[in-house]
Amino acid sequence: MLALRKTGPQPGLNFEEVAAPGAPGPDEALIQVEAAGICGSDLHVYDWDASYEFMRARLPVTIGHEFCGRVVALGSQAAGLAEGDLVAVVPTASCMKCQLCAAGQPQRCLSRSTLGLTRDGAFARQVRVPALSCIRLAGHTLPALAAMLEPLAVGDNAALVGEIGFGDTVVVLGPGTIGQAIARAARWRGAERVVVVGKGDGPRLRTALAVGATHAIDLEDGLTLPEALEQALGAGLADVVVEATGHPSSVADGLSILRKDGVLVSAGIHARPASLDMTALVRNRQQIRGAHASRRTSWLSIARRIAEQPEDVLPMVSAELPLAEGLQGFAQCRARAVSKIILRPGD
Repeated sequence: MLALRKTGPQPGLNFEEVAAPGAPGPDEALIQVEAAGICGSDLHVYDWDASYEFMRARLPVTIGHEFCGRVVALGSQAAGLAEGDLVAVVPTASCMKCQLCAAGQPQRCLSRSTLGLTRDGAFARQVRVPALSCIRLAGHTLPALAAMLEPLAVGDNAALVGEIGFGDTVVVLGPGTIGQAIARAARWRGAERVVVVGKGDGPRLRTALAVGATHAIDLEDGLTLPEALEQALGAGLADVVVEATGHPSSVADGLSILRKDGVLVSAGIHARPASLDMTALVRNRQQIRGAHASRRTSWLSIARRIAEQPEDVLPMVSAELPLAEGLQGFAQCRARAVSKIILRPGD
């Protein structure tokens, strides 16, 4: 079968013909992939950024970790699923044996593996996954939206970490897929004003507005962030700022528009350390919290939402392409003119 793979520790990806995964193990499911999204992390893998050096020992590997598909076979100990079920798959698999897993905190497992990064992922026709990682979906769920369950859950987790609630003013720095997902989650959780900020990001900012943001700011216009926010809102600072850019300077920028006692959530992956005025942070009693990955509760709640209210997130899907055109999809993502490109391995 055709697979899009990271074959060596240098920039680039390659298509290869690989063997099908074979029968699932006792606690596994074999999934026929219906849709898989290109993630910002996949772009970092393509570029071979330093923060993905951990993959070196696992190469070559089929990438792709945002996906859905149909169960085509189950292991002897796999429970709660049936052949033909439409499922989304949590890409991080915990061991379910250590103390942390036994304590109900599998997201903190020290023996985790990640589909599409440290084990073969979904940019191929079939993939073998832990059955416990499967989230069963309503059969009428649109595959393109089901494939976005992972970034939508990441966005919901960031909103939870920031304790976003009714009436809040929220500023999201970064209009990519995660930023859009955070904006949507903030609105679902009752935020009154949600401002998404980018720079030279017109198409993605328009998508952010389409999925629920109340304001969009393009810093290409030459204003500073505080000036642009005042122009957009008239007055007042943010109750919560969520940084989803991965640019270290954006953390300090976010603190500059955060009210006293406010919370800044950092959800971006940074290639360099950030420089902060800690005295100002202390005197303003501001908090910085890290949000990474997601919680199963977010997956379950969003699975219901995308089945019942697909229009809330459908604007995030920019295009659906056959897997064989995957490298063109990567080029479109790099140009920052699209939100989510979905690859269809079966086409």
